[in-house]
Amino acid sequence: MASWKFEGLDEYLRQLEKLSQNSEETIGKAIYEGAGVVAKACAAAIEALPVSNQYNSGVITSVQKAGLKEGFGISHAQTDGDYRHVKLGFDGYNGQKTKKYPNGQPNSVIARSINSGSSYRKKNPFMDKATRASKKSCESTMQKVIEDEIQKQIK
Repeated sequence: MASWKFEGLDEYLRQLEKLSQNSEETIGKAIYEGAGVVAKACAAAIEALPVSNQYNSGVITSVQKAGLKEGFGISHAQTDGDYRHVKLGFDGYNGQKTKKYPNGQPNSVIARSINSGSSYRKKNPFMDKATRASKKSCESTMQKVIEDEIQKQIK
């Protein structure tokens, strides 16, 4: 936990004001650093997905997996009232062309069908497992970033 010493109420108020001036930047930096930790875990989970070269085998093809890896990312920060957050997710299309998707399948649909299961695919909650496994590491990374930024600001 970050701490500092001060002499008198005026010094205390100056330190608090100094911290509040950069609080949005500090919070944003901590959120992105934490999201990066979770994103690494999710990327490793994508890499570990089983692959089959046979389409509709219940497992993804190498083309679908490549699309998931390429389309995975972190969104821009959003502010909803007092909450500030980012989202991890899938964007774009893979190269697996089908009758329904002549330009390629949406990566978000493929990821959701793997994570939640479908009529032809067994459930494999790879994203759920990755986010749960990286939660503590994410929290500690965010705490460390905030504490480091506070120490920089009060010196």
